[in-house]
Amino acid sequence: MPTILAIESSCDDTSAAIVRDGIVLSNCVANQEAHRLYGGVVPEVASRAHQLNIIPVVDLALKKANVAKKDINAVAFTRGPGLLGSLLVGTSFAKAFALSYNLPLIEVNHMQAHVLAHFAEDPKPKFPFLCLTVSGGHTQIVLVRDFMDMEILGQTLDDAAGEAFDKSGKLLGLGYPAGPLVDKLAREGQARFPFPESAVPGLNFSFSGLKTSILYFLKKEVAANPNFIEENLNDLCASIQAIIVSTLMKKLRKASKETGIREIAIAGGVSANSGLRSTLEEWGKKEGWNTYIPAFQYCTDNAGMIGVTAHYKFLAGDFCEQDIAPFADKGILISQL
Repeated sequence: MPTILAIESSCDDTSAAIVRDGIVLSNCVANQEAHRLYGGVVPEVASRAHQLNIIPVVDLALKKANVAKKDINAVAFTRGPGLLGSLLVGTSFAKAFALSYNLPLIEVNHMQAHVLAHFAEDPKPKFPFLCLTVSGGHTQIVLVRDFMDMEILGQTLDDAAGEAFDKSGKLLGLGYPAGPLVDKLAREGQARFPFPESAVPGLNFSFSGLKTSILYFLKKEVAANPNFIEENLNDLCASIQAIIVSTLMKKLRKASKETGIREIAIAGGVSANSGLRSTLEEWGKKEGWNTYIPAFQYCTDNAGMIGVTAHYKFLAGDFCEQDIAPFADKGILISQL
């Protein structure tokens, strides 16, 4: 019954969790509000904030779980992908803690952890299943054969779905992060503006063209009516959300038909989007899928999912050495690690 201290610091959230026997006892996150001033994450600001937050967050996670440092059996950390400076803070802390208490280290792929976040709580998907992982930096369809056996069937060729939400929202004058604001406003609007859908073949995605089409559409309409965005904000958000969700779901359905798999899950920050969650449930009923949606606390970056993944790596004896280095390359496949 291993007790694992997990650290997540891939971007701008500093998180620590305690996971015992695969069960999340605590999952604490410190957010960085400073990035709102810049309209996006500033890597240097993020890494400095991680240095300030990591010790208090770990201390809070231990206290909430009622676990002493001496009771920890292993230390897990996000190795990548992510911002290199941010990853270095989490990696260095994990190494130091493990070295101080003579504990084994477990490195975790951030995207693999998003997938395995589904095993933090019931109901859990059955193997094999398909997982659509959607975030600010990634959009992937992953075939999950087992805890440590995953294959990327399709992924974005340029921008991620989360980036499309945020940058489209920025064009509308919304604050950072714009994705959740687009979701909120879309609930009060109608998808009546027909934005084009990418024609990328196979199971890959592309969202750069959508952002460009939205930009030129807004320039044209605002030139004719300076108040166009303000007068149609809810409907614009609903239209943008509808095309992104439709693109994701059509590719997911294609993957299901090609593989014959009907166990379908979503994960990542964009899986918190209400439009995507409700559409998955609707399509699941029509397609005969068993659908799985993670709890909100396991959608965004969090150490709970890192600890759950580390639990299965611990059972498999998959540890790493003290000289391991983080990686920032988001193109590294899950199957390569």
